[in-house]
Amino acid sequence: MVAIVVLYGTSWCPDVHRSRKFLDQKGISYKYIDVDQDEHAAQTVRDMNDGKRKVPTIVFTDDTILVEPSNKELASKLGIQA
Repeated sequence: MVAIVVLYGTSWCPDVHRSRKFLDQKGISYKYIDVDQDEHAAQTVRDMNDGKRKVPTIVFTDDTILVEPSNKELASKLGIQA
């Protein structure tokens, strides 16, 4: 199973809330960084997304990213059931 390194998000985004809830329910550990509270993290997200601040942006240990993934996409990446 691939462990998540970082989940970039915001407190107000429903997709971030859904992704975090899914990961929590599946017992997947992750580091959460709120891009509204961390300008360096916000710039990192923009750098990964062609200048756009898209959340959630999730960075995995193999240096791949998923941007605004569905629960099914997350499950597939992690090798678990949705």
